[in-house]
Amino acid sequence: MKTKKLTATPHDEGIRLDVYIASADGALTRSAAARLAEEGKVTVNGRCARKNYRIRAGDVVEVTCPDPEPSIVLPENIALDVVYEDSDIIVINKPAGMVVHPAAGNPRGTLVNALLALCGDSLSGIGGVLRPGIVHRLDKDTGGLMVAAKNDEAHKCLSAQLKQHKVSRIYHAIAKGVFCEDSGKIDAPIGRDPRHRKRMAIIYDPSKKSRNAITHWRVLERYPGFTYLCCELETGRTHQIRVHMAGIGHPLLGDLLYGGGRTKFERENNIRGQCLFAKELRLIHPRTGELMTFTAELPGNFALLLDMLRKIT
Repeated sequence: MKTKKLTATPHDEGIRLDVYIASADGALTRSAAARLAEEGKVTVNGRCARKNYRIRAGDVVEVTCPDPEPSIVLPENIALDVVYEDSDIIVINKPAGMVVHPAAGNPRGTLVNALLALCGDSLSGIGGVLRPGIVHRLDKDTGGLMVAAKNDEAHKCLSAQLKQHKVSRIYHAIAKGVFCEDSGKIDAPIGRDPRHRKRMAIIYDPSKKSRNAITHWRVLERYPGFTYLCCELETGRTHQIRVHMAGIGHPLLGDLLYGGGRTKFERENNIRGQCLFAKELRLIHPRTGELMTFTAELPGNFALLLDMLRKIT
């Protein structure tokens, strides 16, 4: 267990504690700093402080970082579609149906289990023992491109890019209903649905802990009763595209949680899971500074649905 001591300057006045620790320490992300504060491992002037404490000049902040926990996630020899890999990052085309990291009900068969077998101990430890290397996530039934970090420096760099909106995540989706306009932007905050703990919802009341969320969308094709879309995330909230599309009256095809799955076309064709695919990923390489673009082909079932929709008259 190691304790770090930081002393705030007048330049730091008013900054949130977790933000200050992440920027001053350099080895911790904001989420990691917030987690340590919640666990009582951060003090300000000798007293435990909350993550949202506002720094004052002269504050002495002590952060106790526990020793790394031994991994309780076992490597599993699961085949992965590796789009790109080097000593810093690995880009995976995750199949729909695969959970990203272990959790209650999904202890095995996850992307993390597969990455541990493929990359060994080279994954970044910032995400903790259950999420090594994981920088961002995809829902279980959403397939497509994800990047994982193979060292802590790469992890911090990619996390900063996500926060600064320098990572482009472009999805293809099929939504219910026909869009009248060709493109648009949905700017609506998202938080946990107070009536359904497994759902997220558009919530404008900031006291309900909702967070700003912005999705840009563009029509690719229109069919009777459905629209094929390209969606780009400006933020990355849980279920963001699914919640935003349902919020404007166009839930995704097959999305039972948010209002899809109820049309004759969906019932007759036994569609399982939301029709959403992370097709393109653009990022700046954490070591070389090179802008890199990765694309993936639509999975067979998604492409088949598009062909069927094109034949509807």
